[in-house]
Amino acid sequence: MLPAGANALCHRLHSPRRLQMASCIATPAALSTQLPTRAATAVRHLSDDIAYVLFPEQQIHARVQQLGRQLAHDYADRAPLVLGVLTGAFQVCGDLVRSMDPCPRGTTVNFVRASSYGSGTESSGKVAIKMDMDSKLIKGRHVVLVEDIVDTGMTLTRLKAHLTENCEAASVAIVALLDKRERRKVELEADYVGFQCPNEFVVGYGLDFDEEYRTLPYIGVLKPECYAHKL
Repeated sequence: MLPAGANALCHRLHSPRRLQMASCIATPAALSTQLPTRAATAVRHLSDDIAYVLFPEQQIHARVQQLGRQLAHDYADRAPLVLGVLTGAFQVCGDLVRSMDPCPRGTTVNFVRASSYGSGTESSGKVAIKMDMDSKLIKGRHVVLVEDIVDTGMTLTRLKAHLTENCEAASVAIVALLDKRERRKVELEADYVGFQCPNEFVVGYGLDFDEEYRTLPYIGVLKPECYAHKL
């Protein structure tokens, strides 16, 4: 025997109008037959382009935390202006300032765009500098430049000179996650270095090739076949 009210419910469900509405509601099985079919394709992930991991995620984070604590100590009473160099340093800059504990009072964070790269693997030798902030706000400040990698040194040399001479910064220190000394073309020493980097084409953790691979959580060596056609 159906419980009370069940007959009325069955009547509503099986009424012509209800059946007509129900027929318009596609079930998962029905949906699967309605979707256009296409040949299955293998999804290629960014990690497939990496020959091997040079610095794993945990190692990077541990080292960045060490650098952050060191900066907090060294700039405890200097109210530093932390300037991340876009776009490659966005990852390390964010992690670095979060690791500045205790964070010095008056610390501010901004970004500068200074690039000497085109779409290839060699430096163009020309440096373009763009800043959103007024250069007057840099005058007298202790600037901490955060860069993803120092190789030829040309970009940071010109950027440091610009901040010192044109913007009249009180001091400019360089934090480099990676230092690729074999590629150096000018005399430049980073004040804080995360890792010494071999002369390999590295990507990940902010570093890119043709604007890809920045989102990888580790730093790896890119397979030559992934960039050889761009040379």
